[in-house]
Amino acid sequence: MYSETKDRLYIGHTDNLERRFNEHCEGKVRSTKPYRPYKMIYFEEQPDKACAMNREKQLKRSGRKYLRKLINIQ
Repeated sequence: MYSETKDRLYIGHTDNLERRFNEHCEGKVRSTKPYRPYKMIYFEEQPDKACAMNREKQLKRSGRKYLRKLINIQ
């Protein structure tokens, strides 16, 4: 997810993308509430929770530049 107003990326994993995105947008998640509104800019489907958690770690560690380049924000 991306907050244009605060130029902030959020990376996470869930088993229900639509529900979790709505929770973030409605301000139900304390860590992301101040940065609303959000746009869904990118998502990947993974075969299981372990793979999803590993991919999340990878994106948080070195994927922010990749995501910014992908969505063309500097």
